[in-house]
Amino acid sequence: MKKYRYLPLLLLAPLPALAQEPADTIYNELEEIVITQERGTRKSRGATNTEVITSTELLRAACCNLGESFTTNPSVDVNYTDAATGARQIRLLGLSGSYVQMLSENIPAMRGAASPFSLGYVPGPWMQSIQVSKGASSVKNGFESVTGQINLELKKPQADPSLLLNMYYDMMNKLELNAVGNMQLGRGWSGALLTHFENGFSSHDGNDDGFSDSPRVRQISLMPRVAYFSPTYIFQAGAKFLDERRLSGQDEHHAPVGEVAMPLYKIHIDTRRWEAFAKNAFIFDPENGGNIALILSGSIHDMTGSYGLRISDILQQEAYASLLFERSWGELHSLSAGASLSYDRYVYDYRFTPEASLPLTRLKEHEATPGIYAQYTFNLDDRIVAMAGLRYDHSSLYGSMLTPRLHLRYNPSSSLTFHASAGRGFRSPHPLAEYSYMLASSRRLDIAPDLRKEDAWNFGAGGSWSLYPAGKKLTLSAEYYYTRFSNQLMLNLDRDPHAALIYSSSLPSFSHALQLEVNYSPLRDLKLTAAWRFTDVQAHYTSAGLSMKPLTSRHKGLLTAGWYPQMGLWALDASLAINGGGRMPTPYTTSDGLPSWNATYKAFLTLSAQVTRNFRHWSIYVGGENLTGYRQPNPIIGAADPWGSNFDATMIYGPLQGAMVYVGFRYNITKYL
Repeated sequence: MKKYRYLPLLLLAPLPALAQEPADTIYNELEEIVITQERGTRKSRGATNTEVITSTELLRAACCNLGESFTTNPSVDVNYTDAATGARQIRLLGLSGSYVQMLSENIPAMRGAASPFSLGYVPGPWMQSIQVSKGASSVKNGFESVTGQINLELKKPQADPSLLLNMYYDMMNKLELNAVGNMQLGRGWSGALLTHFENGFSSHDGNDDGFSDSPRVRQISLMPRVAYFSPTYIFQAGAKFLDERRLSGQDEHHAPVGEVAMPLYKIHIDTRRWEAFAKNAFIFDPENGGNIALILSGSIHDMTGSYGLRISDILQQEAYASLLFERSWGELHSLSAGASLSYDRYVYDYRFTPEASLPLTRLKEHEATPGIYAQYTFNLDDRIVAMAGLRYDHSSLYGSMLTPRLHLRYNPSSSLTFHASAGRGFRSPHPLAEYSYMLASSRRLDIAPDLRKEDAWNFGAGGSWSLYPAGKKLTLSAEYYYTRFSNQLMLNLDRDPHAALIYSSSLPSFSHALQLEVNYSPLRDLKLTAAWRFTDVQAHYTSAGLSMKPLTSRHKGLLTAGWYPQMGLWALDASLAINGGGRMPTPYTTSDGLPSWNATYKAFLTLSAQVTRNFRHWSIYVGGENLTGYRQPNPIIGAADPWGSNFDATMIYGPLQGAMVYVGFRYNITKYL
């Protein structure tokens, strides 16, 4: 329990969005209130369908990075893209993470070249909360959101002065160290420093195929940031540096007896990334939330990668500027309007054929996209909330984009809520950056020259109902979303089992996603969540017409339990996930007449659990992931001959490692504790 002071104006997000911020980021000069934060997620009662994953919810698992923060969340899946590089991607509403707009404190982030490994770029102890918005979301942050937005809130300089230390070690000989501290600097100024180090000291080959089950990653990152608050001006700025080395590939030869051994197949990816941002808010009407904000950000992403003899070096430079005006008129009406400019420059040096004598090919891309938007919100006593937005953008590569979006919410009572949304989203394709992990195979990369911007509509509706049987809260939720593409960037692994075809398609393509969820606390210290999701994702992968998207499970069930006895001195958390079966890409026929892999894969179970003992300023935790021990059989096709034409490490649908146990500790001291 903490005491907080409330300041009504804060540029952690544009001001009307403050209602979506976690309680411990909001300050007030007028009165003092006391807030306790429950474990779990909480739903926003605003116009958008948003759930907030709180800092206490993140403690229910190790959460070493963003990619491991959704273990207990039924809405978001995180899957490996291949069995060699460690690249991961988010899936929301059945579609890949490229259709989810990633934001860092409401600034577009982790795009393009950063996307394959970006889920490992944000350490878990740095995060204060994660906001997951489903559907087309708001137009304020751009046109890219199709299935939703995920906004990360990091630890703030202006929070109560504190020091957080975290150490993690697992049975795969991986060590992580984190330190996060902040302090008041006087006269409205505060500062913070976030640091992270991780290293995989050894490789493991649990299935004995000669390849490391996961890459050895050594990463160092740090982020200094400052904040300044006054009655008429708010300023925040920060910078981040990341240096990562990623090693994977063969540990030993498994060539048949009598054959001459080829050189070991190695994967080596080095990344250096620089980021900086500045936020300025000029307050002209505090009583009505009137402010003008200027947000600036930029990044340089320099990645060099070798996949055997294949090479993919990518330099991405991006800049972003946004000017916003926001004001409310009484309790009923509020308006947000503004203009933005984004600029992306890519330089690719690549060789897709495994011939060391061939020179690298250089390709450059430039895209500048100015845009304007307006968004109106009507709020009738928080019972009826409607938000309508429209933005116009013009890409120097793909032309004009008009993005309308509408969100409705009806709260007839405190226990009953209905919501609906509709909107359009666009995305600029950058296949050389986003699909670099496909080089971890012998597939031929065939990229069409006439790619077009992706264009999709998303429609959704749902509701929730809270009951109190025997005085215990029971919440029932249901939601359905439909996404329809007018133009989609296709990664087709079906037409040619030895090629990855990347092209734009205007043929019918869609996704249906239905989710049911139950939350119940039968005892004060016990929290249960059960969820089931069905997804139907189809596109034209073959000449036969529509077919299911490969490597995508149609069903998923999740059961989580959290028990916190003795007033939270102990915390016991467990998550059981049931992943349904799905379709594999079309296999090729081997020399003995058999298919190279099965046409489908079956359902499987995974179990994660963690026990935490909390003390006044520190805690220790022990946990395990994939405790059922399920591991995808033969994840790497042709592992015995990675230099041959049948090698493929991208046929991934399930876990790559068996059961894994970890241990760690946290130390956290706050000035006012």
